[in-house]
Amino acid sequence: QQSGRRYNLFLKRRLRIDKRHQSKDSIFFRDGVRRIDFVLSYVDDLNKEWEKKLERRKEFESNLQKAGLELETEDKKESEDGKIFFVKIHAPWEVLITYAEVLNIKVPIRENDIPPTVENPLDCVLFPLRLPEKVMHPEPDYFTAPFSKDKQELYLINDESTFFSPSTRNRIVNYILTRCPYGTEEGKKKFGIKRLLNNGTYTAAYPLHDCQYWKKASDPNCDSERYTLYMEWARFLRFYKEQPLDLIRKYYGEKIGIYFAWLGFYTEMLFLAAVVGLICFLYGLFTMDENMSSKEICDPSIGGEIIMCPLCDRDCDYWRLNTTCESSQYSHLFDNVATLFFAIFMGIWVTLFLEFWKRRQARLKYEWDLVDFEEEQQQLQLRPEYEAKCTQKKRNPVTQEMEPYLPLTSQAVRFCISGATVLFWVSLIIASMIAVIVYRLAVYAAFAGLMENTQSLQPISGLLTPQLATSVTASCLNFVIIMILNFFYERIAIWITDMEIPRTHMEYENRLTMKMFLFQFVNYYSSCFYVAFFKGKFVGYPGAYTYMFNRWRNEECDPAGCLIELTTQLTIVMAGKQIWGNIQEAIVPWICNWWGRRKARNNPENLYSRWEQDHDLQTFGALGLFYEYLEMVIQFGFITLFVASFPLAPLLALMNNILEIRVDSWKLTTQYRRPVAAKAHSIGVWQEILNGMAILSVVTNAFIVAFTSDMIPRLVYYYAYSENEDSPMSGYINNSLSVFQISDFPVRNEPKENPESFVICRYRDYRYPPDHEKKYLHSMQFWHILAAKLAFIIIMEHVVFIVKFFVAWMIPDVPADVKARIKREKYLTQKILHEYELEKLKERLCQGDKRATEKEFIATEGRMELSRAM
Repeated sequence: QQSGRRYNLFLKRRLRIDKRHQSKDSIFFRDGVRRIDFVLSYVDDLNKEWEKKLERRKEFESNLQKAGLELETEDKKESEDGKIFFVKIHAPWEVLITYAEVLNIKVPIRENDIPPTVENPLDCVLFPLRLPEKVMHPEPDYFTAPFSKDKQELYLINDESTFFSPSTRNRIVNYILTRCPYGTEEGKKKFGIKRLLNNGTYTAAYPLHDCQYWKKASDPNCDSERYTLYMEWARFLRFYKEQPLDLIRKYYGEKIGIYFAWLGFYTEMLFLAAVVGLICFLYGLFTMDENMSSKEICDPSIGGEIIMCPLCDRDCDYWRLNTTCESSQYSHLFDNVATLFFAIFMGIWVTLFLEFWKRRQARLKYEWDLVDFEEEQQQLQLRPEYEAKCTQKKRNPVTQEMEPYLPLTSQAVRFCISGATVLFWVSLIIASMIAVIVYRLAVYAAFAGLMENTQSLQPISGLLTPQLATSVTASCLNFVIIMILNFFYERIAIWITDMEIPRTHMEYENRLTMKMFLFQFVNYYSSCFYVAFFKGKFVGYPGAYTYMFNRWRNEECDPAGCLIELTTQLTIVMAGKQIWGNIQEAIVPWICNWWGRRKARNNPENLYSRWEQDHDLQTFGALGLFYEYLEMVIQFGFITLFVASFPLAPLLALMNNILEIRVDSWKLTTQYRRPVAAKAHSIGVWQEILNGMAILSVVTNAFIVAFTSDMIPRLVYYYAYSENEDSPMSGYINNSLSVFQISDFPVRNEPKENPESFVICRYRDYRYPPDHEKKYLHSMQFWHILAAKLAFIIIMEHVVFIVKFFVAWMIPDVPADVKARIKREKYLTQKILHEYELEKLKERLCQGDKRATEKEFIATEGRMELSRAM
């Protein structure tokens, strides 16, 4: 029996090999001529819905053929698992030119004869970073014009089968698929491939990759662009090379191309910020031994003699200041004069980044024929879901056609539900942050009691002070909570955006972007805002501490300042997010595709077809780029909003982004089905978000330098309170600590034991001593420092904002040479079109066409003259 089965299997495979001569890895129909532009797959399962699904498929495929598309079905017997049917779709020339006119697709009319820009003198130095010219510029530059069926002679149509690129072809077919009806259910007209995918009628719909990524296609008619992208772009060993943006745009479309252009430009600009940040860090490292504050804390005769008040009520003991010696030394790495310089530098850097990106984007718009592409074109294209769910119609004031609309009352109800849901989840984040704060307060007391040696009051924990131990564990806990909330909120955000029924795809993306960004902003940054601006600011003083919920005593900052704790928080959350993100992006798709790749290796290519190989890959999805942008924008927030506390943040971001570019390109090229090409002339609403964060970053960094670091108190002491001219900063630590008389402790705060019978203890604040008439009230030095902090914030903000706006005004958004080229191209294109119309009129006059009057001829010539004059 086994030998009989093997023989039958052999016959089946032999029959499949002999059935067609060409390889099944081909991207053409069985005739080897018609290109496969799209593939639909389905499983013919015999369940309750089987007949309904069959009816839908018949109707849908029939309507696709009525729309002019050509279909070819692969029986399930031909598939590797014997279960999946594949419907291959080809768009003939007539369909392509019809919808090219509908979608206003630009096509070449003449090769560009404008001389290239002057070569960069640094090209010889940058030669090792360059890619071959054929990879960087896979096709010549042309003058283009929107396609019109009536002017086909005008365009450079050398071969109808290759005139429209594969990405343009799949975009046209996808446009038809999303609007093709498949019947009426429950009295409503149903249409669109997305709905058919959701209800299980089809299992997948995707355009094909042109070859396997690890080897070129055997078919000479295939360009093997996927292989080129993998070899020159998607491998990590090419991390130092430039990106082939024109080839990315040609293969994946402008929307994906503009993302990688932005990510590459952002990474290039990070190099400058990373170098300056590293220099600031090294300055702190080399001057660490010269820091007078840490010297005094570590000195046994100064810090060893200063007895500090207990860190918690009852269970904690008195402790000596020199127990925080090592943490105070390390805090100098980030809390020094260079911190102020770097905060100002980053305020200017972010402006340069955004302004130069606008110029880079303008150049790409020109090079990729997106100058006249406006989002208004997309506004006219309603989402299929909007058309399906909105039964009422009204006249569009622009097109004067009847179209579906959502009544105002329905919109109001949906927005109220949406707003309430977002507010609930943001409140949930704040509640979780309060829970982490409560954890910090509860555990802080435990760490403080555990880490102090009551016998000798000597350090038993080295660098790990109670404050730092609490900060590290709370940061890790906070990161876990962030990831859990993210997991649930992503699904909630998509659900409520779907419920709102946005009118267009652009509107849908913008609404989802704002919801997700608001949530992620609060989720990722709330803990950093707490440490930077709230921790240690509302502690009170011994004998009159402030309590959360009248139970947990508020946290104090380390005697060396809170900045080191903000650095710890920022490092854990930022680094953890980047590591987790790369694991999700690279390892998860690789594991999911492992089985498919195993089949691809174990079967000859004539048994494992191109459409089956792509079917086994992951789906990139309409929101694939959305998550990539979101990840990078959150990272942008970390390196701008809190960069004054961690100068190495841009360096971490740079290293991550070098990896990110290759991970994103690798997964897109090897692990995902080919996405449907889409147009975009900018990064969209993300540009406004980046602008907003750039402005906010100036404010946050000014507050961090003023209120979180110890720079302003040190400067006030240096200029106003120092009594030692030879060493102006000596005595600063003693000056910054107030005195408390232990006998004034209430029972609630007093330690259980005082074995050495201390009379006074010190605490971090500027208050009058117990023998002063204004006992324990804020001293005049406190108000001097507060005034200096507020003055510093105002001055720094105004200086940075003035420089930012001056730089933005100085740098034009569009380079002068690009402006000139756009005008030149428009003029030449108009001239070509007018000459073409004039020639057609001459032909009609010669043929005796009565409609082609002499006046029309004169008018056309006059229009050409006017165009030349303009």
